[in-house]
Amino acid sequence: MRSEELFAMGLGLRDPWEVREVKFEREADGCSSLHIHIDFRRGSKFPSDDGRLVTGYDTEEKHWRHLNFFEHKCFLHCRVPRIRMSDGRVRMVEVPWARPGSGFTMLFEAFAMKLVEGEMPVSSVSRRLRVSAPRIWRIFRHWVGRARKDVDLSQVCRIGVDETSSRKGHSYITSFVDLDTRRLIYATEGRGEETFGAFVGELERRGGHRENISVVSMDMSPAFISGCLGHFSHASLGLTSSMSSRC
Repeated sequence: MRSEELFAMGLGLRDPWEVREVKFEREADGCSSLHIHIDFRRGSKFPSDDGRLVTGYDTEEKHWRHLNFFEHKCFLHCRVPRIRMSDGRVRMVEVPWARPGSGFTMLFEAFAMKLVEGEMPVSSVSRRLRVSAPRIWRIFRHWVGRARKDVDLSQVCRIGVDETSSRKGHSYITSFVDLDTRRLIYATEGRGEETFGAFVGELERRGGHRENISVVSMDMSPAFISGCLGHFSHASLGLTSSMSSRC
């Protein structure tokens, strides 16, 4: 079996995609990097927006950073076909190894997210993967934003509110937690009463209603009390639903 076939199997490629060439190249820093060149079989057709299978209109050369191959950086290269849609527009075919618009493969992004989820600072992830921190942040923001897009807050009725700071006296963040599921449902900069207004906006955008909030658990800071009075005056203030004092 040729090495190209082995790499195609490792990448999970299916027809019409195939590995045409694999080679090592010397980087400017003296290290070697692995370059895997992917292509599609001649005469291949791709699905259009109306379900028709059409041949490529033209191609565009694209590149993606992939997971390291042992100690070597690894890159995928492919001439990606563009196809004509039913309305005459030309659109690039989506490749199975990367999301549209990304310069990384899905496996690279998954590994980066795994490191971040394991509470590794982005700066450390950047050094480990040898990618700039802003690019790691873009990966993080994309997937967090995608995960939040379908969040449903219609069943939230008991919330916990707390503040924290990245260092003493600076950069405060206010967090809102669903006390029944124990999950973070919203976080925003600041620690004033305006954070409650921001939370209500998020709550209602995602199917919730301020009238559903029956309990607010929080500390007794004047700003939090003012925020609670302004938005959840009907709710009980306490650590559990059994407490009956009012905002």
